[in-house]
Amino acid sequence: MVEYFNWIKAWHVISMVCWYAGIFYLPRLFVYHAMSDDSISQERFAIMERKLYRGIMTPAMVATWTFGLWMVFLGWDIYKTQLWLHIKLTLVICLTLYHLSCGHYRKQLLTNPHYKTHTFWRWFNELPVFILIAVVILVIVKPF
Repeated sequence: MVEYFNWIKAWHVISMVCWYAGIFYLPRLFVYHAMSDDSISQERFAIMERKLYRGIMTPAMVATWTFGLWMVFLGWDIYKTQLWLHIKLTLVICLTLYHLSCGHYRKQLLTNPHYKTHTFWRWFNELPVFILIAVVILVIVKPF
């Protein structure tokens, strides 16, 4: 493969870690936002959520997809028959849908901070953990 493939992979992992940092933290902010009762706190959480979503999570998601698809493109002759990669891509699509739902929920919290309970957000926060575990196992172990 191309000599710079490992550089692309390194940037893919870096961007994925940044994306996941936001994926784990934003719903935690939703917990605190839903628990807040005063407008000053609600405004503060709204600003934090917006900056995290727009400034870190979304660029990191785009970078993760860009570097990941670049690697797939470079190694398509090898990857096209690898079932683990197809499953991984499906899970990354699920994570992208989760990301987009976070954006939707963020907007809902602006108009109604008690849109969902803090208990809901605590459970919602756990969903991406399962995707992370599955993706890491697929990439490292390649069970298929």
